[in-house]
Amino acid sequence: MASLDRRAIGAAATLLWRNWIAFTRIPALPADCRPADRADGYAIQTELASLTGQRTVGWKIAATSAAGLAHLDVDGPLAGRLFDGRVVNHGPHGTHEKGFLTVSLAENAMRLAEAEFAFRLGRGLPRRDRAYELDEVVEAIDTIHPAIELPDSRFEDVAKAGAPQLIADDACASWLVVGAPARMDWRGLDLAAHEVVARRDGVIAERGTGEKVLGDPRRALTWLANELRVYGDGLRVDDIVTTGTCITPVSVAPGDLFSADFGSLGSIEIKLT
Repeated sequence: MASLDRRAIGAAATLLWRNWIAFTRIPALPADCRPADRADGYAIQTELASLTGQRTVGWKIAATSAAGLAHLDVDGPLAGRLFDGRVVNHGPHGTHEKGFLTVSLAENAMRLAEAEFAFRLGRGLPRRDRAYELDEVVEAIDTIHPAIELPDSRFEDVAKAGAPQLIADDACASWLVVGAPARMDWRGLDLAAHEVVARRDGVIAERGTGEKVLGDPRRALTWLANELRVYGDGLRVDDIVTTGTCITPVSVAPGDLFSADFGSLGSIEIKLT
């Protein structure tokens, strides 16, 4: 239960949203509306979601890797909402330039690209008292997708913000590009050992495996199901969940071509402008 009152929650969410739409940044939330713990952070995030006027179509998980934990200087993963206006499906409805899906970095301060395993749920995982187990979470998955996240923050220094403020700020959410679902039967795959190769302008920039994502992307999804059963209303049918970067984030700039090759699970490529 949040310790901040409704006025403070509203003030924090309003300030974050104003900075979101103005593409500006702040050192920290004012002391009188700064979240002290995860419950406060998620309460502000929920209010922020209502201010966007956009549907929540899924969730992202930040800091599921050692690199992510170090970059944000937090001691555990963070959950953020995916808004429909910020999720791009790699296909005929995207914006293309010379055959590539394009995403703008014009107002993005972090300028990092991440390769991520994403899942779409075929069954909901609602709020409940009993913890979810890995097997039942995996059974709720419908499809698996390659994805690229381009995170950003409304804070000037994410390493100084702390977990509650980062949660309030939607866990550094900005853009998510979701690839086509894998066409092969992936359920028997060892996702922990599954390699992903990221390229910038055709040159290998990073390699990683699913093991970097809390040991296995399915474990990250299970973590999220349990985080939201405590601090939210759970996961819904058709939610897309991106489970956190399986590579060390790659620095990118306008003009770069960034791709993530998930082998038998497919690949995804975007042009940054």
